[in-house]
Amino acid sequence: MSDIADCRLPIADLNMSNSHKFRKSAIGNWQLAIGILMFCCFLISCNSNDSNSTPVVTAPPGTTYPMPPVSGTSIVNMGWELADGKRSVFSEHKGKVLILDFYATWCVPCRDSVPHLIGLQKQYEEQGLRVVGLNVGGPDDEREVPRFAKEFGIQYTLAKPDEQLVSFLMADIDAIPQTFVFDRQGKLVKRLIGFGKGSGKELDQAVETALQSPAP
Repeated sequence: MSDIADCRLPIADLNMSNSHKFRKSAIGNWQLAIGILMFCCFLISCNSNDSNSTPVVTAPPGTTYPMPPVSGTSIVNMGWELADGKRSVFSEHKGKVLILDFYATWCVPCRDSVPHLIGLQKQYEEQGLRVVGLNVGGPDDEREVPRFAKEFGIQYTLAKPDEQLVSFLMADIDAIPQTFVFDRQGKLVKRLIGFGKGSGKELDQAVETALQSPAP
């Protein structure tokens, strides 16, 4: 199992309903014991970060996890809503190195990753790096974003992603944080899921690689 920590979005709780029904319908102590054992196994697999899972499409070299199915859809017109109500789309950032970081304010590894993202933005902003934090914690969590930004002194962009963008990039797993690094031509350089020991170095290397890419 990986030492990279992640959070699961609330939708993952829906997967627990079947095991709940099983426990209610079990007859006898031995059946209950088996049910509990199966449920524990489910939890372990659900929360493990298995980087050897079968790719659904060809992943870029060094990508931590395979990219989700793309189904011929283009990301260029997908985007996010800014705090002032204006909308920004992926294609507007061509020529820049773009980090899209999907987070929630209550997610501990998301919070752990923020100082590193702040440092990257400061270090490489003049070279064309743009960091965009995209909140996927739900409507209640969106109200916590201003306080979250103040707590960490965040100066990079914080926004609400289009549902289409979330579905496109997070189709295969809903763990957060998920961090995507795109080069100046809009090509994916790295996908990171979770944040733990070694994640910062991986992110640094991905940004440095992306900064070397030629402008379109």
